Amino acid sequence: MTVPAPAAARPSLLVPFLLGWGAGALLFVLVRTAGLALLGDPCRGRTLLALLVPLLLGPGGLAFTATNWGYPRRAALGLGLVVASFLPALAVGVRDIGVLRATGCAGGYVVIAPAGGNSVNEVSVRAGEALDLTARVGGYTPQSHPGTFVLSTASSTPGITLTLPRRQAPAGETVLLHVAVTPGTPPNTYTVGVRGVLRRGDRTFEADGTLDVNVRP
Repeated sequence: MTVPAPAAARPSLLVPFLLGWGAGALLFVLVRTAGLALLGDPCRGRTLLALLVPLLLGPGGLAFTATNWGYPRRAALGLGLVVASFLPALAVGVRDIGVLRATGCAGGYVVIAPAGGNSVNEVSVRAGEALDLTARVGGYTPQSHPGTFVLSTASSTPGITLTLPRRQAPAGETVLLHVAVTPGTPPNTYTVGVRGVLRRGDRTFEADGTLDVNVRP
């Protein structure tokens, strides 16, 4: 009786997968180390640095895998690159962006909200009536940006006036915002805004917020 020859063992795909992941992780470490050494500004260019390697490894690894799908070992290598684009590249990049936002590098904004409520993008007010809201500078922290922001208002129509009893406040501190619509203002949607500016040395930090006021008859 003839004994059939054993089937040829399939080549292990774990090794090329780990090689792909290791190459991607090494590229991430090299690019991040070089970027941190070259970028002198604490904000400028760091968002691009956080996203550069994930954007290279992710689509690049998928394209490499697709073009080599008929070659299992090469495809496994490409999959390793894709996984490296998520971990560690994207995971560390998201953390870095979170740190940039916490330190104000992502820019500031003004949060407009009802007292004790969540932020709003629009409100409705009858002509001749008024509404009390609150405003605060977000995107910065008193620790990263000490000092007071100078607050100002802007309105797209003279029929809507914004009043700030306090025109200076540190980041994160809430101030009263009084919105009044004069009688006879035509029903329409008008845009108003609040702006905060902090000057520290030769640098200027800005925060803006807008609100749509729907005037009803």
